Amino acid sequence: MESSPGRSLTSSALHRNPYRFVIAGLLLAAHLTVGMNVFVVSPLFPLIIKEYEISRASASLLVALPLLVSAGFGLPGGVITARLGLRKAYLVGWCLVALMALSAAAPNFVTLLVLRLAYGAGTAFLLTASGPLLMRWFSPKEFRVMNGLDTAALSLGIALSTTTAAPLAAVLGWQSTLGVFGAAGVVGAVAWASLGRTPDGSTYRAPAVSRNELWAVLSNRSVILLVAADAGVLMQYTALSSWLPTFYHEVRGISLSRAGFVTGLLPFVGVFAVLAGGILASRVRSKRAFFTVPGLMVLVGGLGSFLSGNLAGIYVSVIILGIGSWLYVPTLLSLPMEMPGMTPERVAIVWGFYLSASGFGMFLSPLLVGGLRDVTGSFLPGFTVCAAAAGSLLAAGILLPGRDSGTD
Repeated sequence: MESSPGRSLTSSALHRNPYRFVIAGLLLAAHLTVGMNVFVVSPLFPLIIKEYEISRASASLLVALPLLVSAGFGLPGGVITARLGLRKAYLVGWCLVALMALSAAAPNFVTLLVLRLAYGAGTAFLLTASGPLLMRWFSPKEFRVMNGLDTAALSLGIALSTTTAAPLAAVLGWQSTLGVFGAAGVVGAVAWASLGRTPDGSTYRAPAVSRNELWAVLSNRSVILLVAADAGVLMQYTALSSWLPTFYHEVRGISLSRAGFVTGLLPFVGVFAVLAGGILASRVRSKRAFFTVPGLMVLVGGLGSFLSGNLAGIYVSVIILGIGSWLYVPTLLSLPMEMPGMTPERVAIVWGFYLSASGFGMFLSPLLVGGLRDVTGSFLPGFTVCAAAAGSLLAAGILLPGRDSGTD
């Protein structure tokens, strides 16, 4: 793909602009807030199921449907972001995520679900706009560092909510707990409205992406392999993050707080894994290693997390799974930025493609596990199917073309 005139990366002068550190802080805050709210309901499922007298499959919708909305907005969101402008797209995303603060006053299950759907749409805007925002403010050498830090913030947010939601609910009540985590979106929206900028100015509109450009991006072999790898891993990650607390509580006899803590190790370990992945990626020439090694880890750790019958085995498996599920992410996000002819608008499309494909998989997986549990009486069939899907990461590592670029 050739770069269009006038659509190249921003100048080195912009990359030296000290205001980019403010933008970096806002990006980190966005990813932290998204992370805090994505699985916050999972440790609270038993309480929500009891309160509303709903099935496990219905409870799964609180995780699955926001992911479906994110998936639906993902690819078109990349195109919309290019036309709407980064500043407005980010503000819209923040405002939608901020609605989660109203969870504390949600009178029924339907209202809570609607608020979760708004969060899903806001997540799509924030994540698809992050790629082009990085490319406009930061130099190519800083991409992978920022991708690692942003993903670490996302992982940290997941860890904070999954490990503290149940203890907080015991003190505040589960609805107020959801409202507390949602309030971070209100703070973020105000901060972005006050401090958010784009180097091109808030009135900037990117040229429309042509159909040929869109097809060139979506049909790229490397992009397809990267999308499939991420989707498979996140199918398993979402299924386990959603249902392991309940599985450990009901099947393994672990307390709800302890079960939430164990599951919270997945994103907590991920914070260090993505930082290590960002550092190693700048020193290791072969990009395939960042898919094959984590690919093996997600297979071994994923199966062990629900097949192991003792607490020590569970801890080891969850830690291995957590490392494998996050180690590859900085490389996954940075490779499209390094492909020939990529512009911020095209990267937004690739990241939107990631979000759409992964979002649909993440939507299906908790429903699959919850539904099969209701039908068969066991969590194992759903967990096993999702573990098989995670093999796509290893497959991508084997099939990616090019030793050092991962591009055609």
